[in-house]
Amino acid sequence: MSTSRRDFIRSSMGVCLAAGAGISAAAPTLAARAAQRSRPRSLLILGGTAFIGPHIIDAARAAGYEVTIFNRGVTEVRTQRPIDGVEKIVGDRDPDKGDGLKNLEARIKEKGGWDAVIDTSGYYPRMVKASAELLAPVVGQYIFISSISVYADHTQPDMDESAPVGTIDDPTVEEMGPGYANYGPLKALCEQAVEAALPGRACNVRPGFIVGPGDPTDRFTYWPVRFDKGGEVLVPGTPDDPVQFIDVRDLARWLVHLVEKRTMGVFNATGPVGGCTVGNFVKACQAAASSPSTPVYVDADFLENQGLGGGVVTILIPKRGDAAGFHRRSIARAVAAGFTSRPIEQTVKDTLAWWPGEVERRVRVTRDILASAEEENAKLRAEGKEEKPLPRMADPEKLRAGLDPEREAAILTAYRERAAAAPEGAERGSDTRNDQR
Repeated sequence: MSTSRRDFIRSSMGVCLAAGAGISAAAPTLAARAAQRSRPRSLLILGGTAFIGPHIIDAARAAGYEVTIFNRGVTEVRTQRPIDGVEKIVGDRDPDKGDGLKNLEARIKEKGGWDAVIDTSGYYPRMVKASAELLAPVVGQYIFISSISVYADHTQPDMDESAPVGTIDDPTVEEMGPGYANYGPLKALCEQAVEAALPGRACNVRPGFIVGPGDPTDRFTYWPVRFDKGGEVLVPGTPDDPVQFIDVRDLARWLVHLVEKRTMGVFNATGPVGGCTVGNFVKACQAAASSPSTPVYVDADFLENQGLGGGVVTILIPKRGDAAGFHRRSIARAVAAGFTSRPIEQTVKDTLAWWPGEVERRVRVTRDILASAEEENAKLRAEGKEEKPLPRMADPEKLRAGLDPEREAAILTAYRERAAAAPEGAERGSDTRNDQR
Protein backbone atom coordinates (compact mmCIF):
# COMPACT_ATOMS: atom_id res chain seq x y z
CA MET A 1 0.00 0.00 0.00
CA SER A 2 1.38 3.41 -0.95
CA THR A 3 0.47 7.01 -0.32
CA SER A 4 -2.36 6.87 -2.91
CA ARG A 5 -4.77 4.11 -4.00
CA ARG A 6 -2.17 1.37 -3.56
CA ASP A 7 -1.18 2.46 -0.15
CA PHE A 8 -14.61 -7.26 6.52
CA ILE A 9 -24.97 -16.51 13.89
CA ARG A 10 -25.82 -18.64 13.82
CA SER A 11 -29.10 -19.06 15.81
CA SER A 12 -28.86 -22.85 15.41
CA MET A 13 -27.40 -25.42 13.05
CA GLY A 14 -30.90 -26.66 12.33
CA VAL A 15 -31.98 -23.20 11.18
CA CYS A 16 -28.92 -22.91 8.93
CA LEU A 17 -29.40 -26.31 7.36
CA ALA A 18 -33.05 -25.59 6.74
CA ALA A 19 -32.26 -22.19 5.26
CA GLY A 20 -29.66 -23.73 2.98
CA ALA A 21 -32.20 -26.28 1.78
CA GLY A 22 -34.74 -23.55 1.06
CA ILE A 23 -37.31 -24.73 3.63
CA SER A 24 -38.73 -23.12 6.72
CA ALA A 25 -37.20 -24.08 10.07
CA ALA A 26 -39.43 -25.32 12.87
CA ALA A 27 -38.61 -24.50 16.48
CA PRO A 28 -36.01 -27.00 17.75
CA THR A 29 -37.21 -29.72 20.09
CA LEU A 30 -36.14 -29.81 23.72
CA ALA A 31 -33.79 -32.69 22.87
CA ALA A 32 -32.24 -30.68 20.02
CA ARG A 33 -31.78 -27.68 22.30
CA ALA A 34 -30.09 -29.83 24.92
CA ALA A 35 -27.79 -31.29 22.28
CA GLN A 36 -26.85 -27.80 21.07
CA ARG A 37 -26.04 -26.68 24.61
CA SER A 38 -23.80 -29.69 25.20
CA ARG A 39 -22.03 -29.51 21.83
CA PRO A 40 -18.67 -27.67 21.93
CA ARG A 41 -18.68 -24.41 20.02
CA SER A 42 -16.87 -24.64 16.71
CA LEU A 43 -15.07 -22.27 14.36
CA LEU A 44 -13.72 -22.77 10.85
CA ILE A 45 -10.88 -20.57 9.60
CA LEU A 46 -10.17 -20.34 5.89
CA GLY A 47 -6.40 -19.88 5.93
CA GLY A 48 -5.20 -19.80 9.51
CA THR A 49 -1.45 -20.28 9.18
CA ALA A 50 -0.02 -16.94 8.04
CA PHE A 51 -0.28 -13.81 10.22
CA ILE A 52 -3.72 -13.21 11.69
CA GLY A 53 -4.80 -16.86 11.57
CA PRO A 54 -2.64 -18.16 14.43
CA HIS A 55 -3.79 -15.27 16.64
CA ILE A 56 -7.43 -16.02 15.85
CA ILE A 57 -6.79 -19.66 16.74
CA ASP A 58 -5.32 -18.63 20.09
CA ALA A 59 -8.24 -16.31 20.86
CA ALA A 60 -10.85 -18.87 19.79
CA ARG A 61 -9.37 -21.71 21.78
CA ALA A 62 -9.08 -19.46 24.83
CA ALA A 63 -12.82 -18.83 24.45
CA GLY A 64 -13.57 -22.56 24.35
CA TYR A 65 -13.97 -23.13 20.61
CA GLU A 66 -12.96 -26.21 18.69
CA VAL A 67 -11.07 -24.87 15.68
CA THR A 68 -10.79 -26.23 12.16
CA ILE A 69 -8.51 -24.70 9.53
CA PHE A 70 -8.73 -25.11 5.76
CA ASN A 71 -5.72 -24.25 3.59
CA ARG A 72 -3.22 -25.76 1.17
CA GLY A 73 -0.89 -26.90 3.94
CA VAL A 74 1.97 -24.93 2.39
CA THR A 75 2.53 -21.85 4.55
CA GLU A 76 2.79 -23.78 7.79
CA VAL A 77 5.63 -25.89 6.37
CA ARG A 78 7.38 -23.10 4.48
CA THR A 79 7.45 -20.69 7.42
CA GLN A 80 8.28 -23.42 9.96
CA ARG A 81 5.48 -22.22 12.24
CA PRO A 82 3.60 -25.39 13.24
CA ILE A 83 -0.08 -25.04 14.14
CA ASP A 84 -1.14 -27.56 16.77
CA GLY A 85 -4.38 -28.43 18.52
CA VAL A 86 -6.69 -27.85 15.56
CA GLU A 87 -8.44 -29.97 12.96
CA LYS A 88 -6.74 -29.52 9.57
CA ILE A 89 -8.37 -29.84 6.16
CA VAL A 90 -6.11 -29.55 3.13
CA GLY A 91 -7.40 -27.99 -0.05
CA ASP A 92 -7.30 -24.98 -2.36
CA ARG A 93 -9.49 -21.88 -2.28
CA ASP A 94 -9.67 -22.19 -6.05
CA PRO A 95 -12.23 -24.92 -6.78
CA ASP A 96 -10.59 -25.44 -10.17
CA LYS A 97 -7.16 -26.32 -8.76
CA GLY A 98 -6.17 -29.74 -7.45
CA ASP A 99 -8.73 -31.08 -5.01
CA GLY A 100 -10.13 -27.57 -4.58
CA LEU A 101 -12.91 -27.60 -2.00
CA LYS A 102 -13.56 -31.36 -2.22
CA ASN A 103 -11.95 -32.20 1.11
CA LEU A 104 -13.86 -29.42 2.82
CA GLU A 105 -17.10 -30.70 1.31
CA ALA A 106 -16.29 -34.27 2.41
CA ARG A 107 -15.63 -33.06 5.96
CA ILE A 108 -19.01 -31.32 6.03
CA LYS A 109 -20.79 -34.47 4.88
CA GLU A 110 -19.00 -36.52 7.53
CA LYS A 111 -19.17 -34.26 10.57
CA GLY A 112 -21.44 -31.31 9.77
CA GLY A 113 -20.72 -27.61 9.98
CA TRP A 114 -19.52 -24.92 12.37
CA ASP A 115 -20.94 -22.10 14.44
CA ALA A 116 -19.07 -19.60 12.28
CA VAL A 117 -16.37 -19.25 9.66
CA ILE A 118 -13.70 -16.55 9.54
CA ASP A 119 -12.29 -16.09 6.04
CA THR A 120 -8.75 -14.71 6.30
CA SER A 121 -7.56 -15.68 2.82
CA GLY A 122 -10.11 -14.39 0.31
CA TYR A 123 -8.85 -12.10 -2.46
CA TYR A 124 -10.79 -13.00 -5.60
CA PRO A 125 -14.61 -12.97 -5.74
CA ARG A 126 -14.95 -16.17 -7.76
CA MET A 127 -13.15 -18.17 -5.08
CA VAL A 128 -14.88 -16.44 -2.16
CA LYS A 129 -18.23 -17.05 -3.84
CA ALA A 130 -17.45 -20.77 -4.11
CA SER A 131 -16.55 -21.17 -0.42
CA ALA A 132 -19.38 -18.94 0.78
CA GLU A 133 -22.01 -20.89 -1.18
CA LEU A 134 -20.60 -24.23 0.03
CA LEU A 135 -20.61 -23.10 3.66
CA ALA A 136 -23.89 -21.15 3.67
CA PRO A 137 -26.05 -24.15 4.69
CA VAL A 138 -23.72 -25.28 7.48
CA VAL A 139 -22.50 -22.13 9.27
CA GLY A 140 -24.42 -19.52 11.16
CA GLN A 141 -22.11 -16.60 10.40
CA TYR A 142 -19.52 -15.80 7.77
CA ILE A 143 -16.90 -13.22 8.79
CA PHE A 144 -14.88 -11.99 5.86
CA ILE A 145 -11.59 -10.19 6.46
CA SER A 146 -11.65 -7.37 3.96
CA SER A 147 -9.57 -4.18 4.02
CA ILE A 148 -9.77 -0.46 4.62
CA SER A 149 -8.49 -0.25 1.03
CA VAL A 150 -11.97 -1.06 -0.32
CA TYR A 151 -12.91 2.61 -0.28
CA ALA A 152 -12.89 4.62 -3.48
CA ASP A 153 -11.76 7.79 -1.74
CA HIS A 154 -9.20 8.34 1.03
CA THR A 155 -9.03 12.11 0.78
CA GLN A 156 -11.66 12.95 3.41
CA PRO A 157 -11.19 12.39 7.17
CA ASP A 158 -13.68 10.64 9.46
CA MET A 159 -15.51 8.72 6.73
CA ASP A 160 -17.47 5.70 7.96
CA GLU A 161 -18.59 2.38 6.47
CA SER A 162 -21.21 4.06 4.28
CA ALA A 163 -18.55 5.61 2.04
CA PRO A 164 -18.51 4.30 -1.57
CA VAL A 165 -16.20 1.40 -2.32
CA GLY A 166 -13.89 1.17 -5.29
CA THR A 167 -14.90 -0.47 -8.54
CA ILE A 168 -13.05 -2.29 -11.28
CA ASP A 169 -13.74 -2.45 -15.01
CA ASP A 170 -13.36 -6.22 -15.19
CA PRO A 171 -14.75 -7.90 -12.05
CA THR A 172 -13.43 -11.29 -13.22
CA VAL A 173 -9.77 -10.25 -13.20
CA GLU A 174 -7.62 -12.35 -10.87
CA GLU A 175 -4.44 -10.35 -10.52
CA MET A 176 -3.68 -7.36 -8.33
CA GLY A 177 -2.37 -5.21 -11.16
CA PRO A 178 0.35 -2.55 -11.07
CA GLY A 179 0.84 -1.17 -7.58
CA TYR A 180 -1.91 -3.49 -6.25
CA ALA A 181 -4.49 -1.17 -7.83
CA ASN A 182 -7.06 -3.99 -8.01
CA TYR A 183 -6.69 -5.05 -4.38
CA GLY A 184 -9.35 -2.80 -2.84
CA PRO A 185 -12.02 -3.21 -5.55
CA LEU A 186 -11.55 -7.00 -5.55
CA LYS A 187 -11.95 -7.10 -1.76
CA ALA A 188 -15.18 -5.10 -2.16
CA LEU A 189 -16.46 -7.67 -4.66
CA CYS A 190 -15.54 -10.46 -2.23
CA GLU A 191 -17.63 -8.74 0.45
CA GLN A 192 -20.56 -8.64 -1.96
CA ALA A 193 -20.15 -12.34 -2.76
CA VAL A 194 -20.39 -13.20 0.94
CA GLU A 195 -23.45 -10.99 1.41
CA ALA A 196 -25.15 -12.62 -1.57
CA ALA A 197 -24.47 -16.17 -0.30
CA LEU A 198 -25.42 -15.47 3.33
CA PRO A 199 -27.85 -12.54 3.45
CA GLY A 200 -28.26 -11.39 7.03
CA ARG A 201 -25.49 -13.69 8.24
CA ALA A 202 -22.43 -11.88 6.86
CA CYS A 203 -19.95 -9.75 8.75
CA ASN A 204 -17.43 -7.85 6.65
CA VAL A 205 -14.50 -6.54 8.66
CA ARG A 206 -12.24 -3.92 7.09
CA PRO A 207 -8.89 -3.70 8.91
CA GLY A 208 -6.34 -0.98 8.40
CA PHE A 209 -2.67 -1.81 8.89
CA ILE A 210 -2.53 -5.02 10.96
CA VAL A 211 0.57 -4.93 13.15
CA GLY A 212 2.32 -6.63 16.03
CA PRO A 213 4.17 -9.92 16.61
CA GLY A 214 4.08 -12.10 13.52
CA ASP A 215 3.75 -9.28 10.97
CA PRO A 216 5.56 -10.46 7.80
CA THR A 217 5.58 -7.04 6.11
CA ASP A 218 7.77 -5.13 8.64
CA ARG A 219 5.84 -1.92 7.83
CA PHE A 220 5.23 -1.38 11.55
CA THR A 221 8.18 -3.38 12.87
CA TYR A 222 10.63 -1.08 11.09
CA TRP A 223 9.98 1.72 13.56
CA PRO A 224 10.57 -0.03 16.92
CA VAL A 225 13.63 -1.73 15.44
CA ARG A 226 14.97 1.47 13.90
CA PHE A 227 14.54 3.53 17.08
CA ASP A 228 16.16 0.73 19.07
CA LYS A 229 19.33 1.27 17.02
CA GLY A 230 19.42 4.90 18.17
CA GLY A 231 20.77 8.05 16.55
CA GLU A 232 18.87 10.41 14.30
CA VAL A 233 15.78 8.76 12.83
CA LEU A 234 14.10 10.08 9.68
CA VAL A 235 10.34 10.27 10.22
CA PRO A 236 8.05 11.33 7.35
CA GLY A 237 5.55 14.14 7.84
CA THR A 238 4.97 15.92 11.14
CA PRO A 239 4.46 14.78 14.74
CA ASP A 240 0.84 15.93 14.54
CA ASP A 241 -0.03 13.65 11.61
CA PRO A 242 -2.59 10.97 12.52
CA VAL A 243 -1.72 7.28 12.27
CA GLN A 244 -4.05 4.29 12.53
CA PHE A 245 -3.24 0.61 12.92
CA ILE A 246 -4.65 -2.42 14.72
CA ASP A 247 -2.74 -4.86 16.89
CA VAL A 248 -3.31 -8.33 15.44
CA ARG A 249 -4.14 -9.69 18.91
CA ASP A 250 -6.83 -7.04 19.41
CA LEU A 251 -8.27 -7.87 16.00
CA ALA A 252 -8.27 -11.60 16.73
CA ARG A 253 -9.92 -11.17 20.13
CA TRP A 254 -12.59 -8.89 18.65
CA LEU A 255 -13.33 -11.30 15.78
CA VAL A 256 -14.06 -14.02 18.32
CA HIS A 257 -16.20 -11.49 20.21
CA LEU A 258 -18.21 -10.91 17.00
CA VAL A 259 -18.80 -14.64 16.78
CA GLU A 260 -19.76 -14.82 20.45
CA LYS A 261 -22.28 -11.98 20.06
CA ARG A 262 -23.47 -13.11 16.63
CA THR A 263 -22.76 -9.66 15.26
CA MET A 264 -23.38 -9.00 11.57
CA GLY A 265 -22.72 -5.96 9.41
CA VAL A 266 -19.77 -3.99 8.06
CA PHE A 267 -17.03 -2.58 10.27
CA ASN A 268 -13.88 -0.53 9.88
CA ALA A 269 -11.28 -2.18 12.07
CA THR A 270 -8.35 0.00 12.94
CA GLY A 271 -7.20 2.05 15.88
CA PRO A 272 -6.10 2.68 18.45
CA VAL A 273 -9.34 3.64 20.16
CA GLY A 274 -9.03 7.32 21.02
CA GLY A 275 -6.64 8.04 18.16
CA CYS A 276 -2.90 8.33 17.81
CA THR A 277 -0.44 10.78 16.27
CA VAL A 278 2.91 10.07 14.73
CA GLY A 279 4.46 11.95 17.64
CA ASN A 280 2.76 9.62 20.14
CA PHE A 281 3.93 6.62 18.16
CA VAL A 282 7.50 7.92 18.05
CA LYS A 283 7.48 8.44 21.84
CA ALA A 284 6.33 4.84 22.30
CA CYS A 285 9.18 3.61 20.09
CA GLN A 286 11.71 5.72 22.01
CA ALA A 287 10.42 4.44 25.35
CA ALA A 288 10.88 0.81 24.25
CA ALA A 289 14.31 1.35 22.70
CA SER A 290 17.61 0.39 24.30
CA SER A 291 19.48 3.32 22.70
CA PRO A 292 18.78 7.07 22.74
CA SER A 293 17.39 8.51 19.53
CA THR A 294 16.27 11.80 17.98
CA PRO A 295 13.43 11.96 15.45
CA VAL A 296 13.96 14.19 12.43
CA TYR A 297 10.61 14.97 10.82
CA VAL A 298 10.99 15.45 7.07
CA ASP A 299 8.20 16.98 5.01
CA ALA A 300 6.46 14.85 2.41
CA ASP A 301 7.25 17.10 -0.55
CA PHE A 302 10.97 16.76 0.09
CA LEU A 303 10.69 12.99 0.41
CA GLU A 304 8.76 12.82 -2.83
CA ASN A 305 11.52 14.78 -4.55
CA GLN A 306 13.92 12.16 -3.17
CA GLY A 307 11.93 9.45 -4.95
CA LEU A 308 10.06 8.15 -1.94
CA GLY A 309 6.57 8.87 -3.22
CA GLY A 310 5.67 11.28 -0.44
CA GLY A 311 6.91 9.17 2.44
CA VAL A 312 8.78 6.11 3.62
CA VAL A 313 6.77 3.06 2.55
CA THR A 314 5.72 1.89 6.02
CA ILE A 315 2.58 2.52 8.08
CA LEU A 316 3.38 6.25 8.21
CA ILE A 317 1.57 8.00 5.36
CA PRO A 318 1.59 11.82 5.48
CA LYS A 319 -1.90 13.38 5.42
CA ARG A 320 -1.79 14.83 1.94
CA GLY A 321 -3.30 14.36 -1.49
CA ASP A 322 -5.07 11.07 -2.15
CA ALA A 323 -4.18 9.82 1.34
CA ALA A 324 -5.26 12.87 3.35
CA GLY A 325 -7.96 10.90 5.17
CA PHE A 326 -6.44 7.41 5.09
CA HIS A 327 -5.36 7.44 8.73
CA ARG A 328 -8.62 9.02 9.91
CA ARG A 329 -11.31 6.39 9.24
CA SER A 330 -14.20 6.34 11.69
CA ILE A 331 -14.21 3.25 13.93
CA ALA A 332 -17.26 4.31 15.97
CA ARG A 333 -19.27 1.33 14.71
CA ALA A 334 -16.56 -1.17 15.73
CA VAL A 335 -16.20 0.39 19.17
CA ALA A 336 -19.97 0.16 19.64
CA ALA A 337 -19.66 -3.53 18.71
CA GLY A 338 -17.12 -4.18 21.45
CA PHE A 339 -13.77 -3.39 19.84
CA THR A 340 -11.04 -2.34 22.27
CA SER A 341 -7.32 -1.75 21.79
CA ARG A 342 -4.30 -2.19 24.01
CA PRO A 343 -1.89 0.72 24.63
CA ILE A 344 0.37 1.43 21.66
CA GLU A 345 3.33 1.18 24.02
CA GLN A 346 2.50 -2.50 24.57
CA THR A 347 2.29 -3.23 20.85
CA VAL A 348 5.63 -1.51 20.25
CA LYS A 349 7.32 -3.27 23.17
CA ASP A 350 6.01 -6.72 22.22
CA THR A 351 6.96 -6.27 18.56
CA LEU A 352 10.49 -5.29 19.48
CA ALA A 353 10.78 -8.29 21.80
CA TRP A 354 9.51 -10.62 19.05
CA TRP A 355 11.89 -9.35 16.37
CA PRO A 356 15.17 -11.15 17.29
CA GLY A 357 13.47 -14.55 17.24
CA GLU A 358 11.80 -13.66 13.95
CA VAL A 359 15.17 -12.87 12.39
CA GLU A 360 16.45 -16.26 13.54
CA ARG A 361 13.42 -17.95 11.97
CA ARG A 362 13.86 -16.12 8.66
CA VAL A 363 17.54 -17.02 8.54
CA ARG A 364 16.73 -20.66 9.23
CA VAL A 365 13.94 -20.81 6.64
CA THR A 366 16.07 -19.13 3.98
CA ARG A 367 18.96 -21.51 4.66
CA ASP A 368 16.70 -24.55 4.47
CA ILE A 369 15.01 -23.45 1.24
CA LEU A 370 18.34 -22.84 -0.46
CA ALA A 371 19.75 -26.12 0.86
CA SER A 372 16.72 -27.99 -0.49
CA ALA A 373 17.14 -26.32 -3.89
CA GLU A 374 20.84 -27.21 -3.94
CA GLU A 375 20.01 -30.81 -3.07
CA GLU A 376 17.50 -31.00 -5.89
CA ASN A 377 20.05 -29.60 -8.35
CA ALA A 378 22.62 -32.13 -7.19
CA LYS A 379 20.19 -34.91 -8.12
CA LEU A 380 19.56 -33.30 -11.51
CA ARG A 381 23.30 -33.08 -12.15
CA ALA A 382 23.74 -36.73 -11.24
CA GLU A 383 21.01 -37.60 -13.73
CA GLY A 384 22.59 -35.42 -16.42
CA LYS A 385 19.63 -33.05 -16.43
CA GLU A 386 19.55 -29.27 -16.52
CA GLU A 387 19.69 -27.58 -13.13
CA LYS A 388 16.98 -25.21 -11.94
CA PRO A 389 17.76 -21.60 -11.01
CA LEU A 390 18.12 -21.17 -7.27
CA PRO A 391 15.20 -19.27 -5.69
CA ARG A 392 15.77 -15.55 -5.28
CA MET A 393 15.77 -14.88 -1.56
CA ALA A 394 15.89 -11.52 0.21
CA ASP A 395 18.44 -11.00 2.95
CA PRO A 396 16.62 -12.55 5.94
CA GLU A 397 18.37 -10.24 8.40
CA LYS A 398 17.15 -7.07 6.69
CA LEU A 399 13.81 -5.42 7.33
CA ARG A 400 11.38 -5.75 4.47
CA ALA A 401 10.17 -2.16 4.78
CA GLY A 402 11.64 1.23 5.57
CA LEU A 403 14.98 2.74 4.65
CA ASP A 404 18.42 1.21 4.48
CA PRO A 405 20.80 3.06 6.82
CA GLU A 406 22.80 4.47 3.92
CA ARG A 407 19.71 5.79 2.16
CA GLU A 408 18.37 7.32 5.38
CA ALA A 409 21.67 9.08 6.06
CA ALA A 410 21.84 10.44 2.52
CA ILE A 411 18.34 11.88 2.70
CA LEU A 412 18.99 13.50 6.07
CA THR A 413 22.18 15.06 4.69
CA ALA A 414 20.32 16.41 1.68
CA TYR A 415 17.58 17.74 3.95
CA ARG A 416 20.06 19.65 6.07
CA GLU A 417 21.77 21.03 2.99
CA ARG A 418 18.46 22.34 1.71
CA ALA A 419 17.71 23.95 5.06
CA ALA A 420 21.17 25.55 5.17
CA ALA A 421 20.75 26.94 1.66
CA ALA A 422 17.32 28.46 2.34
CA PRO A 423 17.25 32.30 2.39
CA GLU A 424 17.05 33.94 5.80
CA GLY A 425 13.47 33.87 7.06
CA ALA A 426 12.32 31.33 4.48
CA GLU A 427 10.35 28.21 5.40
CA ARG A 428 12.83 25.46 6.31
CA GLY A 429 10.49 22.48 6.42
CA SER A 430 9.66 20.43 9.45
CA ASP A 431 13.01 19.53 11.00
CA THR A 432 11.70 19.20 14.54
CA ARG A 433 14.54 17.22 16.04
CA ASN A 434 13.82 18.44 19.56
CA ASP A 435 10.11 17.79 19.37
CA GLN A 436 9.41 14.85 21.67
CA ARG A 437 5.63 14.86 21.44
